Amino acid sequence: MTGASRGIGAATALRLAREGADVAVGYVNGKEAAEEVVRAVEALGRRAVAVRADAADAGEAAGAVTAAAEALGGLDVLVNNAGVGVLGPLETLSLADVDRVLAVNVRGVFLTSQAAAARMPEGGRIITIGSCMAQRVPGPGGTLYATSKAALAGMTKALARELGGRGITANLVHPGPIDTDMNPADGPYAAGQAAMTALGRFGTADEVASMVAYLAGAAYVTGAEFAVDGGHAA
Repeated sequence: MTGASRGIGAATALRLAREGADVAVGYVNGKEAAEEVVRAVEALGRRAVAVRADAADAGEAAGAVTAAAEALGGLDVLVNNAGVGVLGPLETLSLADVDRVLAVNVRGVFLTSQAAAARMPEGGRIITIGSCMAQRVPGPGGTLYATSKAALAGMTKALARELGGRGITANLVHPGPIDTDMNPADGPYAAGQAAMTALGRFGTADEVASMVAYLAGAAYVTGAEFAVDGGHAA
């Protein structure tokens, strides 16, 4: 899976390992964190390998899938978790910001999914992590990020149609405010985010991972979007 060295990615890697999966831990800069996740997976009795790849680099994005499949002897489930968020007033966003966000959040997901589909056997799974901002944008400053995450809905539905004949499913998970290092539940903007949810709290990375684990085993669910957002979109 991509972006698996911390937060939602790390929690998902461990959850899938507990469910019996061998795991490729994708990372960009957090080599030590990725290796720590690998050790944690191995402590659960499963095989794991750390694979470095920048999702913004077309060759690295697809190459990471190939490297993971070769290291582990195959590929049954792809979890697209790598993503970047650039928030700010529309007029302050540069062309470099646009290119980086779309390269990682959209093009990277397309390329890893394409590479995975070429290697997956019948009944494979493609699970992509979106965002609650693809369904509801609660205020200004999120135009670029929301655009990139909303694009994943169309991509997921198209993948489901294209790959359904092989029994390969494609689904999209939209986390809400989740307590991670990047967006801690005690951060300066946390109270406002929690107030936007029906449950009045941040979610945990494990709660998102549980949805991914469900979809990894669900054979008759495809082309669907699942909100793990505490009612952010309610």
